[in-house]
Amino acid sequence: MSDPFSPRAARPRLLGRTAVNAVVWLSVLYTLLPVLWLLLAAAKDRDALFSSDLLSPGDFSFAANIRALLDMEDGVFARWYLNSLLYAVGGAALGSLISVACGYAFDKYRFRAKEKLFSLVLAGVMVPPTVLALPLYLMASGIGVVNTFWSVFVPVLFNPFGVYLGRVFSQGYVPDEVLEAARVDGAGELASFFRVALRMLGPGLVTVFLFQLTAIWNNFFLPMVMLSDQSLFPVSLGLYVWNSAAVVTPDYYPVVIAGSLLAVLPLVAAFVLLQRYWRSGLTAGSVK
Repeated sequence: MSDPFSPRAARPRLLGRTAVNAVVWLSVLYTLLPVLWLLLAAAKDRDALFSSDLLSPGDFSFAANIRALLDMEDGVFARWYLNSLLYAVGGAALGSLISVACGYAFDKYRFRAKEKLFSLVLAGVMVPPTVLALPLYLMASGIGVVNTFWSVFVPVLFNPFGVYLGRVFSQGYVPDEVLEAARVDGAGELASFFRVALRMLGPGLVTVFLFQLTAIWNNFFLPMVMLSDQSLFPVSLGLYVWNSAAVVTPDYYPVVIAGSLLAVLPLVAAFVLLQRYWRSGLTAGSVK
């Protein structure tokens, strides 16, 4: 029987650890290189942007690019940014509450065809959002809300994957005994959910919120189908329009890149500020 502490036995573990670290560092490098390029390109003027040397220290013009971005087309970018915040933050907050409530109901209540309905929810997870854009447009057109705020805001409130996560979190965080104790104390079903279960579901709620925030903030195809009024555009669609115009007018390129840099800041801030809850929420149900 070989000694597990011998140098020969330790060599495969060292090689395995080295390989894992190498893969991790390559992944980090692959992820951060586009971010580094975006940071450098956002600080360049149009001529420097198309030159081969982005690292040249003499032609940084980040402040000028931000001013040009905010002044472009009468400051419409600020309106797009506010629209994205309304769509994403408001939609993610309300949508995560709906998802967690639905998942809680699937977990804690018994009703006819529950598992069949939940199978439909799981099937909805596999449907790409782009497939639903045209049916949603036809429905919105039928009730006369196309090219309005609600045509983009309402569809993002319902997320099958969020419902699935809500059920997982409910199973991992909310013991049945706690709900029974609340009912014995005279709490109704709504009071049990909002005053007891929802507090215990805090990490799960934040996790669903972050997933939905990211999905809604990066949502592009649905606003493109629903909206024609530029004052209602989110950042993603507005920058796409400017990027298309940059083919004819190259002056748009620096403002598009600066706008892209500003567009990622809310997501970075959300993940940094909420990472403690998010990381704990990802482990829900992992240990029984």
